[in-house]
Amino acid sequence: MSHASLSPAIDHPAPTTTQAAAPPAELSLEERIAMVNAAMTARLDEAAVAYEVNTAHIPTKPVDLADVVTVPLTPTLQPPASYPTPVAALLQRAHHRLLTGSWCSGALVDEDGARCMLGAIRAEAHGDKGLEASAASVLLDAIRREFGDDVDSVPSFNDAHGSARVPLRMVDQAASLADARGL
Repeated sequence: MSHASLSPAIDHPAPTTTQAAAPPAELSLEERIAMVNAAMTARLDEAAVAYEVNTAHIPTKPVDLADVVTVPLTPTLQPPASYPTPVAALLQRAHHRLLTGSWCSGALVDEDGARCMLGAIRAEAHGDKGLEASAASVLLDAIRREFGDDVDSVPSFNDAHGSARVPLRMVDQAASLADARGL
């Protein structure tokens, strides 16, 4: 055995020539915005899928377009041409009163003068209790047609809503129903 074979081997790496990496090209503002936009779009798409998965078990009620689509009021807020039948005309006037005078819940008339559905009917009936009762009856029929027989009364239906949208729509539909019935 030679003495040279006992010496520890020292591995010396072969010299290499490395080129310094070229500095990355500076991105323009538009390129950076495009990159951020692409990244955010991917993240929003991923979040949308996660939302759909996480909420798939929650029952939903279909949206009635009549609650969403609204027509702007005329600038003069003049009521439309009156129905020829007395109950339909009363309900139409009550609807117009709610549109122009404001709607409330929890009282026939609140401290600001806003009225509930029945309060508007009573105001427009001008003391004619028979006409008022007929209008309230048709209104309750219209409500039950759309919301079922579980609705106890016009005041309970009115007070169950936090905004005027559905109650006003129901008074308008009741006016059409009364006219169709010749009332």
